[in-house]
Amino acid sequence: ERINELKDSLHKIEVRKTRFEIQKESIIKKIWEKYELSLIDALKYKTEIEDYSKISDRINYLKDEIKYLGRVNINSIKEYEEIMERYTFLNSQKKDLIQAKESLNKVISELENTMKKQFVESFNEINKNFSNIFNQLFNGGKANLFLKDDSNVLESNIEIIAQPPGKKLQNLNLLSGGEKALTAIALLFSILKTKPTPFCILDEIEAALDDVNIFRFADFLKEFSKNSQFIIITHRKGTMEIIDYLYGITMQEYGVSKVIAIKLSERAC
Repeated sequence: ERINELKDSLHKIEVRKTRFEIQKESIIKKIWEKYELSLIDALKYKTEIEDYSKISDRINYLKDEIKYLGRVNINSIKEYEEIMERYTFLNSQKKDLIQAKESLNKVISELENTMKKQFVESFNEINKNFSNIFNQLFNGGKANLFLKDDSNVLESNIEIIAQPPGKKLQNLNLLSGGEKALTAIALLFSILKTKPTPFCILDEIEAALDDVNIFRFADFLKEFSKNSQFIIITHRKGTMEIIDYLYGITMQEYGVSKVIAIKLSERAC
């Protein structure tokens, strides 16, 4: 009877053991599925529970708080790291661009200051030459250049004021066609005198001049050609008379152009 009792107790204990092992496996599986923790890792967080009711209330409270947070993105940490890395890269690029912009603005400011200084110096010299050359070409009178906006010299309009002999001081637009042309020629040569070039092409710039002014222009051009070489496209006889070489285009046969060259200095001899 005692043996049977013990066998019966052993059976009950084995049943309980089996039930506890099933529960254990179920808990281990639940821990892994819910928290992705193995049994060994989970044991690190093991604590003794003194008041189960209090802990149960705490668990329910935390569950409600988690539920209140809404849907949790389990990939948010990885996404945050990727976005943070991207943000750090773009932020460094932004800083580089800002530094480059500041550097460019500094260079532009320095260039503008240099340009203003050089422009004002050149403008004053051109204005001085313009006044002298205008007086020579018109055999009197005076002319000047004015900046309409002294505070913004690089973008300011330039006004030409001229006073041919026997006329009152007036704007270039109020002059006659010939006077405008001769004034423009004076301005052109004042620029060339300020910044000489070894070679220059003039295309019928004296076409609007009368015969008297043609000879003045030709004499001035002859004097000016001592330092620069000119190619002149012209139909005016007064200009042709002072040149060194004459090139003409003729068509002796229909549809066939021929160039004729004459060295006037040799012909004069």
